[in-house]
Amino acid sequence: MKATVITEGLAFGESPRWHEGRLWLCNWGTGEILAVDEEGKSEVMLTVPAVLPYSIDWLPDGRLLVVSGREGLLLRQDADGTLVTHADLRGLSQTPWNEIVVDGRGNIYINGGGPAPAPGEHFGPGTIVLITPDGAIRQVAEDIAFANGMVVTPDNRTLIVAESHARRLTAFDVAGDGSLSNRRVWADLGTDYPDGIALDAEGCVWYADVPNRHCVRVREGGQRLDRIEVDRGCFACMLGGEDGRTLYILAAEWRGFEHMVSDARTGQVLSAAVSAPGVGWPSYSSGTR
Repeated sequence: MKATVITEGLAFGESPRWHEGRLWLCNWGTGEILAVDEEGKSEVMLTVPAVLPYSIDWLPDGRLLVVSGREGLLLRQDADGTLVTHADLRGLSQTPWNEIVVDGRGNIYINGGGPAPAPGEHFGPGTIVLITPDGAIRQVAEDIAFANGMVVTPDNRTLIVAESHARRLTAFDVAGDGSLSNRRVWADLGTDYPDGIALDAEGCVWYADVPNRHCVRVREGGQRLDRIEVDRGCFACMLGGEDGRTLYILAAEWRGFEHMVSDARTGQVLSAAVSAPGVGWPSYSSGTR
């Protein structure tokens, strides 16, 4: 399979979401949240007081949420456009927060964080926290080996997270109160390093891989079904388009953590037609949750 470049000149694109007919993404290093249409025309929707990491999703009522990772805050954009603090996570972590997913019941899951890394390491063991619709915050998983992309199945009963440093996708059962249990390996990915992920209607997951410069579609158990190779690191992917059958890939040249914030603008959005539409959360049809 091949992908077509539709937008370039980004810094690092992350946290893609299909929302109201466009691909929204975080342009790490700039503070920008962009929306890109299917022809590649981009618009700055919001500039946030964060450099990296930051990630986005929406509440069921349509209000935008932004994880300001280093600041330890979950921000919410209210109807008048102002950003307010939706939840304060600073007391739960010594390291930055990373990704977010809001399920169909309005439960918010945020990963990353956790204890300080060991000397010489960039990241310590990560966690997953839950913020319920009533505002209660609690940790629901720990010891995640570099927590990255997350999805929740359409029935709101399974959460899958990419453990990049463990080279696997890990699943949890989701209880009625949002708690996570029955942790298990959903797919062992061998020498691949999953970053952002997306779930399709056949129960398969697409994952982006930075060092191996590809996106791969995998079935539970680890069988690889499709692969899209590009010429730079793949940081995230999302299913979208009018019928949900377009895979959007966020890619950029990787030169190490110390060079993530720079003047280089090697980031791209690519697209490829795929067979199965997106399902679950984050929803490719966000805005009509």
